[in-house]
Amino acid sequence: MKRLLLIGALALGACDAPTDIANEAAPTAIEALAPADIGAFFDCLRENSRTIVAAHRGGPAPGFAENAVPTFQNIVRQAPAMLEIDIARTRDNVLVLMHDDELDRTTTGTGLVRDHTLAEIQALRLEDENGRALDAHVPTFREALDWANDRALLELDVKRDVSYEDVIAEVRAAGAEDRVVFITYSDDAAVRVHNLAPELMLSVSIDEASDLDTLERRGIDLTKVLAWTGTDEPDSALNIALAQRGVEAMFGTLGNPEHSWDGRFARDGREQYAAFAETGLQLIATDRPLQASRDLDANDGVDGIAAMQCAVGG
Repeated sequence: MKRLLLIGALALGACDAPTDIANEAAPTAIEALAPADIGAFFDCLRENSRTIVAAHRGGPAPGFAENAVPTFQNIVRQAPAMLEIDIARTRDNVLVLMHDDELDRTTTGTGLVRDHTLAEIQALRLEDENGRALDAHVPTFREALDWANDRALLELDVKRDVSYEDVIAEVRAAGAEDRVVFITYSDDAAVRVHNLAPELMLSVSIDEASDLDTLERRGIDLTKVLAWTGTDEPDSALNIALAQRGVEAMFGTLGNPEHSWDGRFARDGREQYAAFAETGLQLIATDRPLQASRDLDANDGVDGIAAMQCAVGG
């Protein structure tokens, strides 16, 4: 089974990540995941039984913080990447990348993100997963969108106190409609985002194929839907039923390593990402993108780059 393997190896060294990305060279064809039509791109994955891997929180690693542009750059230098990012709001109403409500875990600061201005937050240093302060700073959402142009697709996880309208306005202002997937957690949220921005691809939680009928009845165009099928167990029957409706299936191996599939694979020393992909998945979201990519590559007998035709028109 051919697949599109779109995630790069994470750096294993402990060097500080660079912060000046403004003058970096444009990515090469190997580095860029920039389909002209995101809907056609996902259709191609489904029709050709290919699977992409998405890096949770942008792919943090020792020396590279989560939700940070140097971390994104670290990945795409090694392979094309799909990146999941988290969007929060500052006190002065600027959208920034931050997973937690508080600054404590991922920066040298403390307190709630919403209680600090952009200037105050960007004066802080980001920390990696080991608590090491890096020469890297919290990016704005617009900086991430601009960076992703001609480089990567972004999954947008919108946090509390952030309006969908503001996120959509930023996406449109950046001309980024064809490089984002908007994550929603309920049918109501999916309907709201679709009504506000019918051009955007949506990640929608789906438990059974009949859930698609509900979405259609509520006016959602299924060609804009990616089905998030959870983190418990891949369901081949569901994935096949989704494919028959022209909808791509997503699954997550991420989460608390004591309970997640990522954690189980690491403890067992046996990767099963390719086996999961064989159930009919078009996207696997993971905290272990390097290992997932290697397992998919080993199963396919290719280096991943050879399967880039979906990103360049099929």
